[in-house]
Amino acid sequence: MSIMRGFFRIAFVLTALWLPAHPHASQAHAIIVSSSPATGATISGDTVAIRLHFNSRIDHARSKLTLLAPDGASRALRPASDAPADELNADETLLPAGTWHLRWQVLSVDGHITRGDIPFTVR
Repeated sequence: MSIMRGFFRIAFVLTALWLPAHPHASQAHAIIVSSSPATGATISGDTVAIRLHFNSRIDHARSKLTLLAPDGASRALRPASDAPADELNADETLLPAGTWHLRWQVLSVDGHITRGDIPFTVR
């Protein structure tokens, strides 16, 4: 019984020492840190600069941005190839007034896919 207890103590100590040295191992998914437009934002004009900043690097080639229009039509956007490794950026023009949804999907460099939806309004 004391051998097993000793084993678990050693395993616990090693885990406790390893996790702080490897913080991204415990945070596997790319999570939005900030976005423009922000959730629920109102944009004036018909042009929107989309900037999504994540907590980790993402694979730009396998990530997607889609705008869902007020009438339900969708527009696939081409993410900027020169964006920083932890950002997904695009620009879109000629957006009619109404409530839009920015749907995003990213692949983090550790292989996890995350998705989300950011509603915003164009005036």
